[in-house]
Amino acid sequence: MIRAIEDAIAAIESQQEVRILFAAESGSRAWGFASPDSDYDVRFIYVHQRDWYLTIGEPRDVIEAMLPGDLDLSGWELRKTLRLFLRGNAALNEWLGSPIVYADRDGLADELRTLLPSAFRTTAAYHHYLSMARGVIAEHLQGEQVRLKKVFYALRPLLACRWIAAANSQPPTAFAELCSAPWVEAGERAMIDALLMAKTAAREVDAQPVKSELRRWLAIELAAATAKANDIRSVASLEIDTLDAVFRRLLYSPGE
Repeated sequence: MIRAIEDAIAAIESQQEVRILFAAESGSRAWGFASPDSDYDVRFIYVHQRDWYLTIGEPRDVIEAMLPGDLDLSGWELRKTLRLFLRGNAALNEWLGSPIVYADRDGLADELRTLLPSAFRTTAAYHHYLSMARGVIAEHLQGEQVRLKKVFYALRPLLACRWIAAANSQPPTAFAELCSAPWVEAGERAMIDALLMAKTAAREVDAQPVKSELRRWLAIELAAATAKANDIRSVASLEIDTLDAVFRRLLYSPGE
C-alpha cells in the first residue's frame, strides 16, 4: 500500500501541477488503533507555482481524491494551511505529529513543529476535542450495542482534553503516547489495553455491548472535562510575519 500511496502522490503533483511538501497518515492508522479493514486516510500540504497566487480571485485551495483500495487522499494548499496553523487548527497539528509520513520536503513540517508551541491555542484545541467527545458519546454510544471504533473516537479526545489541561500543549497523535502520560492511571491503561486488543481484531462495522465500567468512565470523564473548560486559557504568541516568511520561502516557479 505504501507504493500505491507514493504513486498517488506523484500523480497528484503531475496532474495538478503542484509540489507536495508533506503527506502523512491520519485517522485510526496514525492514532494506532486501526481495524484490519480500516481505510487509509492520507493528508497532505501542497504549494502551487508562484504565478497561481497572482490573482484577485479565490481559486480552490483543496485537492481530494478517492482511489481503489480504500485510499482517501485530501490536501490543503500552503497559504490555507498556514492560515489554519495560525488559528491553532487541531487537525493540522495532528497531521504534523503523525508517526506515518509518506512525503516530507523542503523543511516545512519541521519548521511548523518548531513553531507549534508559540502557535498552540489552548482554548481552541480543548474545545475542539471536548466537542468531538461529546458528539460521539451522544450520537453513537447510547445503545446496548456499539461499534468499538466509536468508543475510541470518544476515548481519544477525552484523553486529549486531559493532556491539554495538564501540559498546555498539543496532544500527541499516537494514542499509545497519549495513554502513557503520567496523569493516566494504571487501571485506566488496563481498561484501554483490553479495548485495544478487541478493536485491532474487529472489523470497522463490528458492534458489541459496552461494559458498565466503561460507560461510567466516559460519563465521569466527560463531566470533568466540561467542568474544566472555562478554566482553559490560550497564550499563543506566533506572529503572522513569521508565517509570511515561511510562505515566501516555499513559493517556486516552473523549473525550480
